[in-house]
Formats: sequence, C-alpha cells, structure tokens
Amino acid sequence: MDQVKVYYDRTGNTLTVWFGSPQDEHICEETGEEVILMKDRDGRVIGFEKLNFSASTPERLNVLFETVGA
Repeated sequence: MDQVKVYYDRTGNTLTVWFGSPQDEHICEETGEEVILMKDRDGRVIGFEKLNFSASTPERLNVLFETVGA
C-alpha cells in the first residue's frame, strides 16, 4: 500500500477510502452496516465506502493513520 486516498462527499454523505487503485475495482459488497467494500478481481478489499457519514466540521476533515506490524 503506497497511498491512501480519502474522499468526503458532503452532498451524498459518504466517506470513501481507497488503499488500492480505484481502477482495479471489480465488484462491490455491502456489509449490511452502511459500509460497502470495493474489491479487485482476486477478491481483495481495495477500499470501502461509509454511507450516511457526516463530519462535524466538513470544512476540515482530519484523518489519522496508524501502521500495525505484521
């Protein structure tokens, strides 16, 4: 994973996070918890979208990342 891309759609109230290439999206799977997983042809999750997301301060959306050792 080289980059993480985060998109907040204020009008649609969605938060989309890509940790793979959006061009590799092959299929989407809804989890039933207002989260949609985007997967590549091999079934690996390359992103997710949170539905009905609203930020308290949409002008400034802070995102914190933490790495975890394997």
